[in-house]
Amino acid sequence: MTNDSEAIQPDDGQLHIGGVSLASRLVVGTGKYASYAEMATCLDASGTDCVTVAVRRERLVNAAGQNILDHIDASRYTLLPNTAGCFTADDAVRVARLGRELLRDIGNAGSEWVKLEVLGDTRTLLPDPVGTLEATARLVADGFAVLVYSSDDPVIAKRLKDLGAASVMPAGSPIGSGQGILNANNIRICLEYLKDGDPNYPVIVDAGVGTASDVARAMELGVDGVLLNTAIAHARHPLLMAKAMRAACYSGRQAFLAGRIGKRLYATASSPTDGTIGSAQSLSQSPPTTV
Repeated sequence: MTNDSEAIQPDDGQLHIGGVSLASRLVVGTGKYASYAEMATCLDASGTDCVTVAVRRERLVNAAGQNILDHIDASRYTLLPNTAGCFTADDAVRVARLGRELLRDIGNAGSEWVKLEVLGDTRTLLPDPVGTLEATARLVADGFAVLVYSSDDPVIAKRLKDLGAASVMPAGSPIGSGQGILNANNIRICLEYLKDGDPNYPVIVDAGVGTASDVARAMELGVDGVLLNTAIAHARHPLLMAKAMRAACYSGRQAFLAGRIGKRLYATASSPTDGTIGSAQSLSQSPPTTV
């Protein structure tokens, strides 16, 4: 017999993306925090192994002249440079190459990675599918492991994988909206299309998470990880939310592995009715009463 701690500890192994292995399935962003000190504390509390960093030159240094890379332990975290704020394939490719140069200089494992974002407009921050496809093809040809932010369109997701993306990351809802998973069925179809014949292909929900239950729900659908930022950074208590996200990611993954029961229209008794006192079966099986 196993004790409770032994029963809940095992998982199905690390998450493997582009030649890098991650123990945590939660990827956390580094933007929007009140301070770099708060960011560092929340990253630690989240349990993440991988953090995303916007690498455009104007974002590396804040108004106080502080470089964000001075506040992230590059020996602890795999850094995932992203192309946030890019609206064309040309800009995204240029920023990706800048990120590679920066991370190669510090010897980080994420130097050959890029979180690709090619946005369609400033209002929705949804991906431009044409620009995203073009940039993916160019970056894959240039040797990048491309983790690509996509809509939840299964057809686009499949095309991105076919182009060689190391991971397709469909949005749960628009970036920073906090609406959670708006279309679970599309995420399910994306999983079906992307994992067909390749069950270990990593699929990560990126964007839209608002609270811990959104993370748990995403993981219960069977995705391999969740990427988030605003949900922690703009929470009323960011540190507490970071801890909640860590627990939700773990519990959601365990629930998926455990396998939920099917949904039924009507109730199903938790206890068996056979042999209960007063039932026909129990009366027929009772020994005769003697006087």
